[in-house]
Amino acid sequence: MSLPRYYFDWAATAPPDAACTDAWDTDMQTVFGNPSSLHSEGKKAREVLEEARERCARVLGLPSESVFFTSGGTESNAIVIYTQLLRQYPTAILSSTVEHPSVRENCLCLEGLGKQIGFIGVEKDGRVSSRTLEKALAKYPNAGFAAIMAVNNETGALNDMEALSAHLRAQAARPVHLHCDLVQAVGKIPVDIRAWDLDSASISAHKLGGPRGIGLLYLRKRVQTLYRGGGQEGGIRPGTENVRGALALARCLEKRASPALLQGESAEARARWQYLIGALKAHDRCTLIPADRTEDDERFSPWILQAAFKGLPGEVMVRALDEAGFAISTGSACSSASGERPVLAAMGLSPDLSLNGIRISQGWSTDREAIERFSEAVTGILRRY
Repeated sequence: MSLPRYYFDWAATAPPDAACTDAWDTDMQTVFGNPSSLHSEGKKAREVLEEARERCARVLGLPSESVFFTSGGTESNAIVIYTQLLRQYPTAILSSTVEHPSVRENCLCLEGLGKQIGFIGVEKDGRVSSRTLEKALAKYPNAGFAAIMAVNNETGALNDMEALSAHLRAQAARPVHLHCDLVQAVGKIPVDIRAWDLDSASISAHKLGGPRGIGLLYLRKRVQTLYRGGGQEGGIRPGTENVRGALALARCLEKRASPALLQGESAEARARWQYLIGALKAHDRCTLIPADRTEDDERFSPWILQAAFKGLPGEVMVRALDEAGFAISTGSACSSASGERPVLAAMGLSPDLSLNGIRISQGWSTDREAIERFSEAVTGILRRY
């Protein structure tokens, strides 16, 4: 008899939501043309694509001409970062030390190509502060680009983007393009791209219950991109457009990013986390990351939790929980092969504690029973190891 399965890896990808993924089949017998074609089938596809763009923009409170469809968060981040190769004058590229690999690794790639890269440190709670931002700006007065994510994908740390943006504008010696990875933010916390004064931002559908292979890039102003093609998406992202994916993303945003829905779901998620954090704290071998995270800590997203267990490597805990019917991870799925934990290292954690870290992430269909079963499974594993 197989064990029931409980999913706690929502930060890697969300289970498909039929209300969003059904867009892949809706009207696709008639909307199959290439949006760049001039015949009736192509025009119909173009109409659907532009309708999806307008719907996404409406949810996000943006003009539709600032929204560009991509294959997901990774490509959206890369498109913006590599525009820095085309700068006509030397500027430093800043990135927080806890960014997703799609930001961090591309910045390191640019460093190998001769660009000056600087890092914005974080406090012990994993958040960028005005102090750490100001320190980076003082070290790199020629900064022209800065990447700061809204919600950390490993710890759930929330950055106050509105305050950080205002501080950046006031302290920087020259105009700085501020890019924000919103992949773990949209559909999980209230997001206001305009109030946060962002120059660009990235979003991915599969974190919202939508299909993989579709995301969007917000650009306040058009940029000159590094690679070319057929001129699709205003030349920002060449390649035949994913009409079905764009329609699915629009549905995801309409369903998951509703302010009223967010408020209720976040309150329920926080209540579930209160129970789990309290249960984990009861184990003397457990260390929350950061150690001072409380049951109802407003510094963190109520959807992501990082913890470590003394004497038990994270990969061992992942395997043991998987055998018990629970899906979790050690950190970002995009860097799981390397085994490195640069986010935790940036927070000042010891290598041993970082090695033992696991990421637990919940979603809108997680319930109290699943949390209780998870807590019981952890207790059982700690008894055996």
